Amino acid sequence: MTGARGERFLDLVAVMDQLRSPDGCPWDARQTHASLVEYLVEETYELVEAIEVGDSSGVREELGDLLLQVVFHARIAQENPDEPWDIDAVCDGIISKLVARHPHVFAGAGATTAAAVEANWHELKAKEKGRSSVTDGIPAQLPALVLAGKVIARSASLAGQLPALAAQQDIAMVESLSDEQQLGEHLLALVALARVRGWDAEGALRAAVRHRVRAIQELENSVGGKSGE
Repeated sequence: MTGARGERFLDLVAVMDQLRSPDGCPWDARQTHASLVEYLVEETYELVEAIEVGDSSGVREELGDLLLQVVFHARIAQENPDEPWDIDAVCDGIISKLVARHPHVFAGAGATTAAAVEANWHELKAKEKGRSSVTDGIPAQLPALVLAGKVIARSASLAGQLPALAAQQDIAMVESLSDEQQLGEHLLALVALARVRGWDAEGALRAAVRHRVRAIQELENSVGGKSGE
């Protein structure tokens, strides 16, 4: 017989409490936020891989591993003598954020399409964070392709005012690709070419993204405001 939904989450919190207790596990007891970073990153990528290959049971398992990291970090923070917080504070924060950023659900605001919801989310987030650019808040540590995608997505409303990303013939070539597999093969070929020439593909893309961010921020400053987030 199953219990109430969320009941096992409380059991997980209790297990972590025991692991961090004086008579718990020495390895768990000595971990810090910093020491757990490598595991957090590893578990995240393992989850991404399970999703990409369509492994449903793997997704479930990796979500558990990732959830453990959240509970672990919250338990460590709970022991901080200067500024303690716990898993309830984490949950309270995300609940408040979700309610505040979904006024169309919780406050009767109008947003009938997914695009409108996303635009409203970004606008509310920008106000909350006090951000001055659509590029603010994008982690610079993201992998270069993910970083590039974020910057392009966030600046979509400014695209018509920004310099073109590539020569027209290059755009035409990419537009001729029929699916993501061909796109992947094209990207792989570019990486292979970069390696032959001794270039750092990751670094090159990061540099291009930084150049794009500067162009976006210069445009925003020139018009005396921002669009999007």
